[in-house]
Amino acid sequence: MLKLVLVRHGQSEWNLENKFTGWTDVELSEQGVKEAKEAGNILKQKGYSFDKAYTSELKRAQHTLDYILEEMGEKGIPIEKSWRLNERHYGALQGLNKDETREKYGADQVLLWRRSIDVKPPELSEDDPRFPGNDSKYRNLKPEELPKTENLIDTINRVMVLWNSEIKNDLLEGKRIIIAAHGNSLRGLIKYLDKISDKEIINVELETGNPICYELDDNLQPIRHYYVKD
Repeated sequence: MLKLVLVRHGQSEWNLENKFTGWTDVELSEQGVKEAKEAGNILKQKGYSFDKAYTSELKRAQHTLDYILEEMGEKGIPIEKSWRLNERHYGALQGLNKDETREKYGADQVLLWRRSIDVKPPELSEDDPRFPGNDSKYRNLKPEELPKTENLIDTINRVMVLWNSEIKNDLLEGKRIIIAAHGNSLRGLIKYLDKISDKEIINVELETGNPICYELDDNLQPIRHYYVKD
């Protein structure tokens, strides 16, 4: 039996401030740091160990992983960072307060932007500082890989490229893998693993800083999954 652990980053400063975050590179809040350390502690207590870790290019996920591995005494394992695990890009909504956005555009429209699988928020222009092409972290990406906005399908598609090219192969080799990423990028993996429909995936919520363990058979089919803290 193979095990794959997924963990949504701890609470970020913009989670706390109720802002659309997306690819904005914000820090963990004090609560987020606490959540990450608790995640590492519980994984250690329950006897987990990892051969390799994956995370996004965003520091809230990277720092969550760092705190987890530090608590576990496993900071020396290989870590692969990939933009494909970044949070969904919320386009021109990034940095806006969610409540104020509802007041401006209406609750139904904001719900559609947030929860519809195929509707995209308004685009950024390429001269907007929030456009990833203006961030040196993404200088090696192709123009078509730099989002001005994304829907959930876009996010899932890029995550699955990394799954099929690397993560899947690591698991088939028997490596114990932890992925520290974001609500929407992890929802993409969960949708694939559990064969969740487009209609149902919009209702899937992930707790911050609470690792989810997937037990997989030799063909990477899920046997069961559960929150480790529970």
